[in-house]
Amino acid sequence: MIDAVVFDLDGVIVDSEQVWDEVRERYARERGGAYGPSAARDMMGMSAPEWSRYMVETVGVPGPPERVVADVLARMLDRYGDEPPLLPGAVEAVRRVGTRWPIAIASSSNPELIEVVLRVAGLAPLVGVAVSSQEVPRGKPAPDVYVEAARRLDVDPARAAAVEDSHNGIRSAKAAGLSVVAIPNAHFPPDDEALALADRVLSSIGDLTVELLESL
Repeated sequence: MIDAVVFDLDGVIVDSEQVWDEVRERYARERGGAYGPSAARDMMGMSAPEWSRYMVETVGVPGPPERVVADVLARMLDRYGDEPPLLPGAVEAVRRVGTRWPIAIASSSNPELIEVVLRVAGLAPLVGVAVSSQEVPRGKPAPDVYVEAARRLDVDPARAAAVEDSHNGIRSAKAAGLSVVAIPNAHFPPDDEALALADRVLSSIGDLTVELLESL
């Protein structure tokens, strides 16, 4: 039995993983960086301090990392505007689950982006806790962001469920002790090893029901 549900944001509620990739790649190339084919997957789940260091140290973008974060965040906010790309059925799924359990967000996105998505989606009043990996020592696949979400919800992680889409996200939630419902990201699908860790695998967030979560 579970006492709370924790949703990832990017790739679960908002279709943004490819937006992050496009924004960071263009920014890197404008500044003379070498944005390799593995960069998007490498950075998926990293906190802002982690991916900005990756951009400087691996991609070759001129630093400091703090400036990289500020520049990329400004571009992401501009891309979102007042219409972040919400995934079909995501808002309804969160509302459906929220009628039964307390809801949290555990995301690698910056707090400013989390706030925009929740406000535009009308989910802010429903989500009692929103944790950015920027607020914890390590980003995904480390368990920190899920451990902190469970702490703020005042629930045992073993009695919470996570809804995730990426290989690093699934690993993060599982390492924290949560049950995991995986909805593979269409743009950057998790590998088979990560999917094997999930307790349930769905093809769409529209398939996420109270009954399925109660069966965990």
